[in-house]
Amino acid sequence: MASPYRALFATPGTLGFSAAGLLGRMPLAMMGVGVLTMITELTGRYGLAGLLTGTLALSAAVLGPQVSRLVDRYGQRRVLRPATLVSVVAAGALLVCAEKGLPDWTLFVCTAGAGCVPSLGAMTRARWAEILRGRPQELHTAYSLESIVDEVCFIVGPPLSIGLSTMWFPAAGPLLSGVFLLVGVWWLTAQRATEPAPHPVGTHAGARTSALRSPGLQVLVLAFVATGAIFGGVDVVTVAFAEEQGHKTASSLVLAVYAGGSCLAGAVFGTLRLKGAPARRWLLGVCAMSVSMIPLQLAGNLPLLAVALFVAGLAIAPTMVTTMALVEAHVPRGKLTEGMTWTGTGLAVGVALGTSTSGWAVAEHGAAAGYAVPGVAGVLAAVVAFLGYRRLSRPVPTREGQREQQDPEQSDRPERLERSER
Repeated sequence: MASPYRALFATPGTLGFSAAGLLGRMPLAMMGVGVLTMITELTGRYGLAGLLTGTLALSAAVLGPQVSRLVDRYGQRRVLRPATLVSVVAAGALLVCAEKGLPDWTLFVCTAGAGCVPSLGAMTRARWAEILRGRPQELHTAYSLESIVDEVCFIVGPPLSIGLSTMWFPAAGPLLSGVFLLVGVWWLTAQRATEPAPHPVGTHAGARTSALRSPGLQVLVLAFVATGAIFGGVDVVTVAFAEEQGHKTASSLVLAVYAGGSCLAGAVFGTLRLKGAPARRWLLGVCAMSVSMIPLQLAGNLPLLAVALFVAGLAIAPTMVTTMALVEAHVPRGKLTEGMTWTGTGLAVGVALGTSTSGWAVAEHGAAAGYAVPGVAGVLAAVVAFLGYRRLSRPVPTREGQREQQDPEQSDRPERLERSER
């Protein structure tokens, strides 16, 4: 491991909450595809499976930021455990209803409840931001590490979930996803020494408003909707393209190469000492993602497609890392977790749009033409980035005057970190 990453874990508690975050984040990549596989294995109804997967994504997009908003106010432990129980119980009820063949409406109700899943990525990033406040280079490395963890989850999670549901029993993938979520959240919230202090609602102007009121965050979320459409489109069209080539099973390997390119770029990006404005780096990253969609239109076989996707993946992690730095700069400290979750919500909405649109394009015009969907999404992301650049590059006023009252249990966090080191 490169020295900047090794230095991150010199701070007591960081390795523990990073490991818990990795485990608890696996359902992000496993649950949707697990539900899809389970329903198709049990009923063969692909239409129903797609609707349930979309319902899960929509529910998570609506409920996720609200859970994170409560976390900012009351702390991770007090909010994450009840929210996780709601999600896991609803997911368990979904498995039972599907196995028993109960009416479709019961499946949709349970799926909507399962969307109350917390954003573990936002929780771990908030802990890094708290610990490394005032140390931008180390925080840059930490955000790069978090981006690598995201990609690892998406490389390992879907094949694991699909494999278990097809080779063991249909509900195995979603079931293991729920176990990962429970263990990860309980492990994370048991680590109180690194938990960010809650920020109860104060009396200053804007205390009760959403983090989404920030003009800079609005730009980032809108750009992430288009970015998510890139990801969703690439996933669907790549599977269809591989099937047309007579090698459908190879699609998972090609998509793993896509994520592998992002992993590699994130690992290198985290070791760099960057200069210049983050907003400019973000604009360049979004444009690079947009341009990287052009070679996909020309790939005539799977090896060429894999090369094109690997190159396209190189732009992902650096852009994501810079996005988190901009969220921190444009959102008040007391709303940081909510702000980070909103970017994930934008990404999830975009993935759903990209998946559905590219599925229609493939059905109507074939797999090769389907790559026009992520291509158009890339252009839209670049347009949003150019139009919103001025909002992101404006100086952000200091928020030192907006310090909220701390939880008494959190006020001694530095002392508890020191004791844990001993």
